[in-house]
Amino acid sequence: MTQLDHPSGFNRRQAMHLGVGAWIGAGLVDMLRMQSRASDGRQARAKSCITIWLDGGPSHFETFDPKPDAPMEIRGELNPIQTRMPGVQFCQTLPRLAEISDKFTTIRSIRHDQGNHGAGNHYMTTGSPTRIPVGCGAFVSFHPSVGSVVAHELGKPNGLPAYFSIPSMNRSGGPNFLGAKYAPFIVADDPNSAGFRVRDVALPNGLVTDRFNRRTDLRKTVDRLKRIEDPAAVDPAFAIDADYGKGLDLVTSTSAQKAFDMKSESDSLRDEYGRNSFGQRMLLARRLVEAGVPFITMNHGGWDHHSGVFTELPKATAIVDQAVAALIRDLETRGLLDSTLIVMLGEFGRTPKISTLPGAATAGRDHWSNAMSVLMAGAGTPGGLCLGATDRHGYSAVDRVLSPENFVSTIYRKLGIDPDKVLYTPQGRPSHIVSDPTPIIEVMG
Repeated sequence: MTQLDHPSGFNRRQAMHLGVGAWIGAGLVDMLRMQSRASDGRQARAKSCITIWLDGGPSHFETFDPKPDAPMEIRGELNPIQTRMPGVQFCQTLPRLAEISDKFTTIRSIRHDQGNHGAGNHYMTTGSPTRIPVGCGAFVSFHPSVGSVVAHELGKPNGLPAYFSIPSMNRSGGPNFLGAKYAPFIVADDPNSAGFRVRDVALPNGLVTDRFNRRTDLRKTVDRLKRIEDPAAVDPAFAIDADYGKGLDLVTSTSAQKAFDMKSESDSLRDEYGRNSFGQRMLLARRLVEAGVPFITMNHGGWDHHSGVFTELPKATAIVDQAVAALIRDLETRGLLDSTLIVMLGEFGRTPKISTLPGAATAGRDHWSNAMSVLMAGAGTPGGLCLGATDRHGYSAVDRVLSPENFVSTIYRKLGIDPDKVLYTPQGRPSHIVSDPTPIIEVMG
């Protein structure tokens, strides 16, 4: 017998995954109740999700998990600051987020075994480890990304694509077997520029409405031509059609026109987010949430601090700290935080021991997948919760240890998508959205 006698279907494997300590601490009845709620798709709280991807792997020491009592060669040069959570400290690099830490959950105990960028990126953005070893520079797609699955399951709103990636696509952020229709719409243009204009959202100069409509009618005629009927075959026309359709929808969508009208925002609010590319892109993400877009990824690179972890990382965090704190406050003020999930993470954390690589001018930290920190806010996520812990030197997650599968399943559950659902490739091969559909029950709300 593999199932417990409980309607949630909670099995022994899940019990072992959650850990004996959790069962003793919370009690069997409470754990089953929480699991039942987390497994119920009707408990969906999020209408949209904004994922802030810090590409390169931000140091957990210099962000959410400082170790002030560790030796100098581990704790580093930066100081901890107190948050609104009693006994919980962040690094000095995150003063604004520390000030509003009562509005989000900090998860300190996600870990995995993929210690290079390509594999770590794939695991955290799909919930699936790579099938074969891949290198650090690899752009791999063995499984559909979360954004593509969300687009597939929830559909597109108001003529807008269901999945945006700003200003570029995450290296594992594609649709894989779901097809080009569910690839992200990329907004590479900079909303901080005076002449911000998103390609494909306005008619090209010189192309008046009547002429545009004639071209559209001609395209419809061409689309009646016979396509390759075998779904296993590769017909480039389908991908072209998908891109064309997205562009056409954007041109004719009033929601799109409104979402990209950054000039309608007040100067004071734009200042609050930060008058820089990241800050204004974060504000654009909020506008896309208002337009009903289900999934938005902010792909923000520059976090691979093999050097400069005490000099360059604080500069990077200053921009992110300001914009993400502003986003949380702004969504709350507008009554949107309860229906918007915000997550911020990278592919892994950094090594406990500080190193100086050959040729590096300053000290840094290397790749480390045994410990990482994740911010999660909105859509019923508890405020003021610090979940899990690493050991006293930050080497490994040791309390309430969680996997990428748990993290990704949580996003799906909050959006009302069953992570245990089976999708099928064009060849008919079944594929679970996530191999372990157990969400992080403490943040389900």
